[in-house]
Amino acid sequence: MIIGNLTRDPEMRFTPNGKAVTSFAVATNREWNVEGQAHEEAEFHNVVAWTKLGEICNQLLRKGTKVYISGRLQTRTWDDAQGAKHYRTEIVADEMIVLSPKSFGDAAPVAATEKAEPAEPISPAPTGEEDVVIDEKTGMPF
Repeated sequence: MIIGNLTRDPEMRFTPNGKAVTSFAVATNREWNVEGQAHEEAEFHNVVAWTKLGEICNQLLRKGTKVYISGRLQTRTWDDAQGAKHYRTEIVADEMIVLSPKSFGDAAPVAATEKAEPAEPISPAPTGEEDVVIDEKTGMPF
């Protein structure tokens, strides 16, 4: 489970079998004090949402949106064209709640949240073996 802000707009694509898959990154911040000295650190998390949840994320989220994401960690590996092995750990989202106001300019606090719950049950998120989406720009798995 993480709460943070999107660092870029979501990107939605479709697998060869027609399943929607949306990816985005979320930054989480941590602050602490050591002997009166303030410290701050940001961590960046890759998030992937499949099927209906992916479509909802693509519709509702934009760069800067504050969100709650829950899901599971998944690490994928692949070899690039030069034979180098790459690793990518990402959160496969099960739930998303928008925490930002509908309009970022609103000064009033938000009283309601939007929870991404599909109308019909969704099969579990793919493990990565069923469909692989390749990013046309980088040639890396999406």
